[in-house]
Amino acid sequence: MSEYRPHALFSFGTLLDERVQTTLFGGAVPSSPAALAGYATRPLAITDPDVIATSGLDVHLTLERRIGAAVEGAVLRLTDADLAAADAYEVDDYVRRWVLLSSGESAWAYLDARPLRPAARIVIVGDSIAYGRCDPYGGWAAHLASAHIAAAETGHRVFNLAIPGSTLADVAEQTPALLGPRLPDTLLVAAGINDSAVPGGPDRVAGHLDALAAAAHAHNARLVVAGPIWLDESRTADYDGLCFTEARALDLRERLRAWCAGHHTDFLDLWEPLRDRPDLLTDGLHPGPEGHKILSVHLAAATG
Repeated sequence: MSEYRPHALFSFGTLLDERVQTTLFGGAVPSSPAALAGYATRPLAITDPDVIATSGLDVHLTLERRIGAAVEGAVLRLTDADLAAADAYEVDDYVRRWVLLSSGESAWAYLDARPLRPAARIVIVGDSIAYGRCDPYGGWAAHLASAHIAAAETGHRVFNLAIPGSTLADVAEQTPALLGPRLPDTLLVAAGINDSAVPGGPDRVAGHLDALAAAAHAHNARLVVAGPIWLDESRTADYDGLCFTEARALDLRERLRAWCAGHHTDFLDLWEPLRDRPDLLTDGLHPGPEGHKILSVHLAAATG
């Protein structure tokens, strides 16, 4: 009986090399031609001596988003052990994420570890903090958009669809219909703290994220989840009938982090940049201009 190979992995680089496959998997593995639409490649310098020794190259390729482009490669059929070996081979510049191939088949692929760096068209959804409330300059999302579009004005776009007061339930319900016309390659979900104050909200977070992941995958868009920011509990005990506490916000943060870890999804932690800085929050919840600027600097690490 042939060995069970439950994993499909799209590759366009050194994993297609017979010598690399022999080193990692003990021999050549079954494969079939495949293409990944909406992507192009760019070079990535490699410094890990073991990876260089295995591949014979100190420059590999990595994927970046480009509308209208496609990358030709192959789908490798891997066992659990093979996939673990491939994970160990890839350097920290790569992470394994789920993609949709041109054929309609879903497969793993190794993408840039900085989730916003390879993006071209970003859709942002979330609540009032992502919307930019309390900052006349548009908040961290506007800073991100300015830098992203300036980097490649012709191809880069950012669509901020955040709505003040939204929970993840609202976002999960409204987002799918909004994605098609905007041709997104990245869906950035700013998961604020509203869910922490809604009765039963945290318990439903996983289901909402499942729905958003499905919507993103249908458009071959990469899902990125940004966690809640720190709050000043002394000023938010009762806000418009909702009770926001640090303990509830931290519980939500950990639920988001755990879901992302279990679903190979990028999690951007926004808690630390404003932690213990009540002066940066206008009302205990919403950052002012300086707070948004600090958040934008923190997010810049995800853009490269």
